[in-house]
Amino acid sequence: MLSPPRGRDKAVHQSLQKPPTARSRNTMPKKYTLQQSSPSCELANVASLNQFPGQGNGPSMGNSDTDHKASYEDAPGEHGDVLSTISSSMNPLQPPAAAEEPFTTYFDSKIPIPEDETHSCFSFRKLWAFTGPGFLMSIAYLDPGNIESDLQSGAVAGFKLLWVLLLATVIGLLLQRLAARLGVVTGLHLAEVCNRQYQKVPRIILWLMVELAIIGSDMQEVIGSAIAINLLSMGKIPLWGGVLITIADTFVFLFLDKYGLRKLEAFFGFLITIMALTFGYEYITVKPSQEKLLQGLFIPYCQNCGTEQLEQAVGIVGAVIMPHNMYLHSALVKSRQVNRANKREVQEANKYFFIESCIALFVSFIINIFVVTVFAEAFFEKTNADVSDVCRNASSPHSSLFPSDNQTLQVDIYKGGVVLGCYFGPAALYIWAIGILAAGQSSTMTGTYSGQFVMEGFLNLRWSRFARVLLTRSIAITPTLFVAIFQDVEHLTGMNDFLNVLMSLQLPFALIPVLTFTSLPSVMNDFANGLFWKVGGGLLILLICSINMYFVVAYVMSLNHMALYVGAAVLSVVYLSFVAYLSWLCLVALGASCLACGKTRHLGFAAHPELFLLNNVDADAPVAR
Repeated sequence: MLSPPRGRDKAVHQSLQKPPTARSRNTMPKKYTLQQSSPSCELANVASLNQFPGQGNGPSMGNSDTDHKASYEDAPGEHGDVLSTISSSMNPLQPPAAAEEPFTTYFDSKIPIPEDETHSCFSFRKLWAFTGPGFLMSIAYLDPGNIESDLQSGAVAGFKLLWVLLLATVIGLLLQRLAARLGVVTGLHLAEVCNRQYQKVPRIILWLMVELAIIGSDMQEVIGSAIAINLLSMGKIPLWGGVLITIADTFVFLFLDKYGLRKLEAFFGFLITIMALTFGYEYITVKPSQEKLLQGLFIPYCQNCGTEQLEQAVGIVGAVIMPHNMYLHSALVKSRQVNRANKREVQEANKYFFIESCIALFVSFIINIFVVTVFAEAFFEKTNADVSDVCRNASSPHSSLFPSDNQTLQVDIYKGGVVLGCYFGPAALYIWAIGILAAGQSSTMTGTYSGQFVMEGFLNLRWSRFARVLLTRSIAITPTLFVAIFQDVEHLTGMNDFLNVLMSLQLPFALIPVLTFTSLPSVMNDFANGLFWKVGGGLLILLICSINMYFVVAYVMSLNHMALYVGAAVLSVVYLSFVAYLSWLCLVALGASCLACGKTRHLGFAAHPELFLLNNVDADAPVAR
C-alpha cells in the first residue's frame, strides 16, 4: 500500500484520485514509496502483470483535447484494442526546478514523420524520415576497437573467420531491435527504464558497470583518433596532443545538434562515407581473392585453426556487440515524432527503425569486410622479418617497429597503417589514417551521447547541457590522457586487449535488462516479446555472455601471476552474484513465475505503481497527419 501523503504531497495525492482538466509538460507528481509485504524479497511476482488493476479500465488521465489517452487505438472510435504503456521521455516523478536552464538534450526537437497515403505498406519518404538513429548506432560497429579486431582477424586467420563476423553482426542487429522497440513503445530509453524498475542498490551498481563500459570504449576511440593524428603528422604530434585535439573537436562537433538533428545526422553520415571510401580504397588497392572471401563468409568452418584463431573469433564477437550501444539506440529512436496513443504509428515506427538498422549495419558490415580481407590477403602468415625487409627497402621511418625474426606478424591499428605504407606506398598509410580518424572521431561523439543518456537516465540529472557534456566527457577522457602521457604508442595500442576484456565483462548489464523489460507486459503490453523472442533472445544472450567469459578467462590465465589470479577470483564471486541477480529478474519476466517471491503480485520490479497510473504524463503531443 502507498504510504500516507504528508505536507504538500497531499495535494499531489489528491490529484491522483481524479483526472486533471489540464496538464502541462512540467507538472509532475513527487515519487511515493511503497511498503512491500515481504521485506525479504525485492522482486514482485509478475505472473499477473497483464492483469494489472486499473490498467485499461481506469479513468482517463486528462481530457482528450490536451492529453494522450492511456491506450493505443487502431483508429479513432475503436476501443477494442486497449493497452497502457509508460511513455514519458523525462522522469515523470521529478518536480521541475523553477529558475533553471531549460533541460535540453539530443532529442530536444523531434523529426516529424510525413504522411504518405499512396504507399500504405512501404514508403521511402517515411523511411527517409526515420533514417538517422540506426546509422549513429552502427558507428559502434566501426570504432577503432572493431577495426583493430578486423585487421588482427585477417592477419591471424586469413579469410576463415568472416562467417563469425557475419554471425556477430546479425546477432547484434537482433539485439538492437529489442533496444529500439523499448524506446519506441515506452518513450523511455533503457537507462530510464532501469531507473524506474530496479531497486536503488542494483540500480547504482548497474550504472557504475555501464559507465565502466563507456569509459573503456571511449579510451579505445580516443586512442584510435590520437594514433591517426600521430600518423598523419608523421609523428610530430605526440599521442597526448592527439588526445587533447580529439577532446576539443568532440566538444565542437557535439554542439552541431543545436543547428538541427538532421545536420548532426548528416555529419555522422559524412564520417561513415569517409570510412567507406578510405577502407574501400585499401580494398581496391590490395585486390583480395573474391573466391576466398565468399568461402570464408558462407562456410562456417576454420581449417587448421588453433587457440590463437579461436581467441580471435571470440574477440570479434566481443568487439562487435557493445554494451553501451543498447542504451544509445534506445535513446536515439526518441528523436522522431511518434504518437504513442496510436498503435498503428508505433508499429510503423518499429518497422521503419528495423529496416533502417538493417541498412546501417549492412553498410558497417561491408566496411568491416574491407578491413578483414585487406589484411587477410596481404599479411596472412607473414613474419616480422618479411615486413621488416619490405619496410627497409621502402625507406620507411617505421621499419624499426618490426624485429628481424620469424615470428608471425602481430599488427594493431598503428602498425597496420605502417605495414600498408611499406607495401602499397605512403598514400595507403595516409588514407588508412584518415579512415581511422573518422572512425575514432565519430565513435567518440556517439560514446559521449551514450554517457549523457546513461547518466541522465540512471541519476535523473537536470543540469545544463554544457555541464553534462563536460562531466561525462571528463570521466571518460581523463584516464586516456594519463595513459597517453606516460605510455608510448606500442603500449597504448596494447591496452586494447584489456579494454576488450573490460567491455566483455559489462555485456550482461546491457543485454539482460533489455531482454527483461521488452518481455514485461507491464512495460510493453501488446509489444512485449513473444515466446520465440523470449527463448531465442535468452539463448543468444547466454551464448554471447559465455563466449565473452571464455575470452575473459583466457586473458586472465595469460597474465601468469598468482596475485592476479586471487584478485580475479574474488572479483568473480561479486560479479557473478550480481549477474545471477539480474538473470533471476529476467527469468521471472520471461515467465518463470515460480521464481518470484513476495506478496506484491502486480506492481513490477520496483514499487512505483504511480508510473502505471499516470501512464502518459509526458507523452509526445499528437502528430498532425
